[in-house]
Amino acid sequence: MNPLRVLAVDDEPPALEELTYLLRGDRRVGEVRAAGSSDAALRLLEDGTTDAVFLDIRMPGLDGLDLMRVLGRFAQPPAVVFVTAYEDFAVDAFALNAIDYLLKPVSRERLAEAVRRVAALIDTGLPPGGPADSGSSALGPPTAPAGTPSDPRAPERIPIDVGGVTRFLRRDEVAYVEAQGDYVRLHAAGRAPLVRVPLAVLEERWAPYGFLRIHRRYLVSLRHVEELRSDAGHWTVRVDGGELPVSRRHSRELRDLLLSWSAQPEQPGRADRPGPPGQLGPIDRSGPPDRTLPPGRPGPSDLPGPPGRSGPAGPGGAP
Repeated sequence: MNPLRVLAVDDEPPALEELTYLLRGDRRVGEVRAAGSSDAALRLLEDGTTDAVFLDIRMPGLDGLDLMRVLGRFAQPPAVVFVTAYEDFAVDAFALNAIDYLLKPVSRERLAEAVRRVAALIDTGLPPGGPADSGSSALGPPTAPAGTPSDPRAPERIPIDVGGVTRFLRRDEVAYVEAQGDYVRLHAAGRAPLVRVPLAVLEERWAPYGFLRIHRRYLVSLRHVEELRSDAGHWTVRVDGGELPVSRRHSRELRDLLLSWSAQPEQPGRADRPGPPGQLGPIDRSGPPDRTLPPGRPGPSDLPGPPGRSGPAGPGGAP
């Protein structure tokens, strides 16, 4: 691989100096140029020789997000890594296919990981945001309303780096996502790799593909939910062989979406399979969802049943 040619952009001189110093210390980086504004950056980018831009967001005039939108019109846009003190723009950044999103102050190790992602992308010969963009933080563009399945015939492939080897995990294999600090753990058929991306970002980006936030720590795939259960007002779901808590404020939405999901016509490629009687969700369509509740126990009054039902089903499914 040829040494990377990068541009650092920040309107604060101390921050720009620190960033360029760290970039020059990485052996994969050959040339580092610096710009104190978006206008200055555009002038330096006109020659088309820059591989990646390490870009601040909050700047006077054209901010970092607007600059990336301009770069997206280039015939060969450079990869973009955001370096900012603000968490609030992560969703917008990844929606624009940013390679990484770093929070100030940036450590040498974290910056080295971002450089590695850029180098891996350059090696593929594909533009940022392309189908094999291994540095894209496992996010795909939303194309359908939240809570509805996207096209299962073209599932996103998530790059997972393990010991210098990149393996790929399909998004539709992920049963649930667990927040762990600045990372998330993707639980899929016995595997649980860590990916550096905020849970809030995945909540926003994966909602069109049938993922729902059920708890401050968990995001679940509706297609993998095996059972929804209530016990003394405490709700849980069974996913991938284990039980996860459901916060009360998410329980109504979860139940409504599961009922809606299970009522949809079966589509080729969906991961539906028969499940034990009484389970709720896309896996089992054989009976009323409230059969997951213990016999004789009424369901919670604040969670209405399907349209036309006055309350939870009694024995035999009668209202």
